[in-house]
Amino acid sequence: MKAIILAGGLGTRISEETHLRPKPMVEIGGRPILWHILKIYSAHGIHDFVVCCGYKGYLIKEYFANYFLHMSDVTFDMAHNSMQVHRRSAEPWKVTLVDTGDETLTGGRLKRVRDYVKDEESFCFTYGDGVADVDIHAEIEFHRQHGKWATVTAVRPPGRYGALKLNGNGVDGFLEKPPGDGGVINGGFFVLSPKCIDLIEGDRISWEAQPLAELAARRQLMAFDHHGFWQPMDTLRDKTLLEELWQRGEAPWKIW
Repeated sequence: MKAIILAGGLGTRISEETHLRPKPMVEIGGRPILWHILKIYSAHGIHDFVVCCGYKGYLIKEYFANYFLHMSDVTFDMAHNSMQVHRRSAEPWKVTLVDTGDETLTGGRLKRVRDYVKDEESFCFTYGDGVADVDIHAEIEFHRQHGKWATVTAVRPPGRYGALKLNGNGVDGFLEKPPGDGGVINGGFFVLSPKCIDLIEGDRISWEAQPLAELAARRQLMAFDHHGFWQPMDTLRDKTLLEELWQRGEAPWKIW
């Protein structure tokens, strides 16, 4: 099975980082968040990826072009113009990088890579700026069993602000990151039939609007309930949170 990753947006809400590089290349623990997402899928046996590039996509291409060198110990013999690799630790990935345009919206990016998954029974699809400990293997089985066109991971985002734990007017404690209001949202990590792509009209279509609404109206969209960790990297605050979790060795999405 293949996984398509959206990696072409501007990332305006984290412009402190994205004025130099595309959002999926912002690093957590010294590795791009895109690397973390691929590692999540790879831990569930998915090693074939299609990355939808856009804004500064050449930096993503350069990263993977040099990935083998990044992950290996190497001796360069300048006198003899040779290279010797001492230790190889690169993953068993096949990564296809596709330029889907700087201004293309999320649905349009998916439509532009249709040819790479048109013969698949189903494929995974997610955003290049969020991590989770989703059981992707279980989600794929859920998708196969219900037989609909699309499965979305339903998540409950954490509250944005800290909360007081009250006992009458007394304060018993402080919850740094309490649960949100109980609302369920689209957490990405989709499993889709290629039929879904036929609902996308062109570059100016957002996947989150007309296509998902059409799937719901046709009763072809099911939700895979995820109660574990889920965190997007929309802002610098989010990036700092993820970095702190990684540095403390408490990153729930590190399942490899």
